[in-house]
Order: sequence, then C-alpha cells, then structure tokens
Amino acid sequence: MLRYAAIDIGSNAVRLLIADITKTDEGFGFKKNTLIRVPLRLGDDAFLDHRISERKMEELLKTMAAFKNLMDVYQVSKYLACATSAMREADNGAEIIKKVKKLTDLDLEIIEGQREANIIYSNHIEENLDNKKSYLYIDVGGGSTELSVFVNRIPIASKSFDIGTIRILDNQDREETWEEMKLWVKENTKTLKNMAAIGTGGNINKLYRMSDEKEGMPMSFLKLKGLYNNLNAHSLKERIQVFGLNPDRADVIIPACEIYITLLKWTGIKQIYVPKVGMADGIINLLIEENLVQPAYK
Repeated sequence: MLRYAAIDIGSNAVRLLIADITKTDEGFGFKKNTLIRVPLRLGDDAFLDHRISERKMEELLKTMAAFKNLMDVYQVSKYLACATSAMREADNGAEIIKKVKKLTDLDLEIIEGQREANIIYSNHIEENLDNKKSYLYIDVGGGSTELSVFVNRIPIASKSFDIGTIRILDNQDREETWEEMKLWVKENTKTLKNMAAIGTGGNINKLYRMSDEKEGMPMSFLKLKGLYNNLNAHSLKERIQVFGLNPDRADVIIPACEIYITLLKWTGIKQIYVPKVGMADGIINLLIEENLVQPAYK
C-alpha cells in the first residue's frame, strides 16, 4: 500500500494526516487512514512575542518526533511538512526548523500565504463547482485568512490576510488589515452576480456539522448567523458543556464566525458550501500531483 503523509503546523493546532493512495480508472486519489490533531497554540507566542517560547518549542519537537515515529510505522513513502502563519511570524522559526531536522530528520518548510492558498487549492474543489456561479473561497486559520475568487471554475484573484482566530483572541488583528481585506473583497467581487461562498477550516467544518445541513447542501447566511448568536450567548465553559466543543475549539469558533459573517455581509452572499477539506488534504493532493501520473480528485 502506497502511503503519503501531510504535516500541517498551524497557529492553533498541528496535524498529521496519513493517507492511503488509491488508483482508479480516472487516475489517483486517496483515502484518509489516520488523522491526529494536537492543539499546541503556537500563535499565542508568535503573535504576542514574535517568538515561540521554550515550552512550546519543546512541545512541538515532541510532537514532531511522535509524528515521525508514526510515519515510520505506517511506512510512509512521501511527506510534506508545512508551517504557516505562527511560524512565519516567529523570529526563531529558522532555529526551530534546524532543531526539528536534527531531532527527527524531518524537513519542515515555513510557507508564505500565497503558497498556503495554492496548497489548499490542490484539493481541486473547483471541479465540483457550478460554472454558472461565481465563488468566494474563504479559508480561516488561526493566524491568517486566505481568500480567492473563482469565476467559471478558475481562480481570478487570491490573497492572504493576517486575520485569524488566534490573532483576534489575542487582540493582534489590526483595523487596517480588516480595511485592506474589505477593499480587496469589494474590488474583486463588485462585477460578479449569483455568488456563493466556499468555507474551509476546522471551525467552519464544526459549524456545518452543528447546522445539521444535508451533506453537500450549502449552509445559509441566516443559519450561520443564528449559530453564532447562540454560541456567543454562552460562556466558554457552557460552550464546552452544552455544545460538546473541545476546549481549544470553544474559544476560536467565535472569531471564526465573525470572519465568515463579515465576509458574507461585505459581498451580500447568502450561502456557504463546506467541502470539509483543508490544508492537510491539499498537501496530500499536491504530493499526488508531483509524484504520480494523471491524478484524479475525489
């Protein structure tokens, strides 16, 4: 069995996805074998102090060592390890990469916002889009939000903004960045009609599950707003107890809602599709594209 692995070192959590590569008549796809998520919250250090603390660095090194051992046990043949917004902002990011390499022999890449967006697009969700509609693609992370505008299934504009859930919780989001994002969205969607949104990331996936929408159907703006109002009416402790949210999800889900709701308001979009894919899925698809012939996207 051919297996690939994706390591996504985000601002809120660190993920390992081990995937079994499958071949069909149309090409190659993958089936998720193992997904592990460790809520390290590297963004708390990076956005406030612009460096990863010794304690968080040790936790990250232990996590990477555990991931490497699992990859060895599962006989992973190819992997890609990417770090995003928190590590981009940490002054000791390069030092951490060297320590990870020395301890685990894993090569870790700190990626820029545009490469992050490109990896997420490797999921090729545009193949399932209605070409009669235009789409605003929104990926919300702990440190940044990646936006793209799709017309006729083709991305015509994309940009990464330093607005994310951990950044908002730590009061490290800046008014001028919100304004820059608003101007970009307005400029790139002003001539488009019949628009819908696509949302990716752990928070929108959770919100979609909470909405009880039928698989594949979009969630309405009103339902998203209702979920937000309901969640926001409860304390952090209540969100954990009443809604069964993990502690590391119960706080970030509020600013995530605020980002999605704000973007939908700016554009007048009434529906958001949630394909339940993210950075780790994109990394696997990218590895398939780079290493196998004629990949097929499922």
